[in-house]
Amino acid sequence: MTTQQATFAAGCFWGVEAAFRQVKGVIDVESGYTGGTNNNPTYHDVCGGRTGHAEAVRVTYDPALVSYENLLDVFWQIHDPTTPNRQGPDVGTQYRSAVFFHDADQEKAVRAAKQHLEQSGRLRRPVVTEIAPAAPFWRAEEYHQRYHEKHGGHCAI
Repeated sequence: MTTQQATFAAGCFWGVEAAFRQVKGVIDVESGYTGGTNNNPTYHDVCGGRTGHAEAVRVTYDPALVSYENLLDVFWQIHDPTTPNRQGPDVGTQYRSAVFFHDADQEKAVRAAKQHLEQSGRLRRPVVTEIAPAAPFWRAEEYHQRYHEKHGGHCAI
């Protein structure tokens, strides 16, 4: 089996991870940090808002079972891509909406999907989702992995 990776930031990574785990063809989802400047950041570092990292998930998937475009559909549905640096009660650059593409095909697909979403009339405000090349991904601390499974879907630490 050949697998591929996709990296998404859509607010608190706990819910994002749980949503992508439900998708047929997704092999694994890891919560972590990407898009910033610090090497090997901790949750405390990222929550301080000075690392430039976003809370993100790295999705490993089987493209024979789920397309990147299908993963983008999930991404757009599980968060509000029109709110800069905020998702629900979580505020800060670490909660921004972003897609970190791994190759030229992913970049083309996400740019087309963003344009399609903007032109659909479904949203009242412009899409602010950052589109950037995949940067080093730093796996979050173990207690963040599969958080919803371990804590019954609750998001309180």
